[in-house]
Amino acid sequence: MKSKARKTNKRVAHVTEGSGNVFADLGLPNPEQELLKAQLTLQIYTILKDSGMTQVEIAKILGARQPQVSLLMRNRAGNFSVGRLMEFLTALRQDVEITVRPTNKEHGALSVVST
Repeated sequence: MKSKARKTNKRVAHVTEGSGNVFADLGLPNPEQELLKAQLTLQIYTILKDSGMTQVEIAKILGARQPQVSLLMRNRAGNFSVGRLMEFLTALRQDVEITVRPTNKEHGALSVVST
């Protein structure tokens, strides 16, 4: 009886630790702003999903068009500015607080804290 040698293909995974900002890791422009927009959009999406309202009803509250609400319901920031996303949050009866404080880092950071 002949024995067959099996080739074992070993794959070596190379793992690179991320920076905590996928937009920066992808080399996209304005990564801090894009991360902030994504975090704000996630907050809006969660509120809209839990509201039980139709997209048309939500659009009236936000002062937006239904296709824009559709983007938000798909958790997409689209071309919305940070300011516009904050306006959406206040229209949804949310307080938005901006805190500015010194940092020990070379460059300050943006973040969203939800309560």
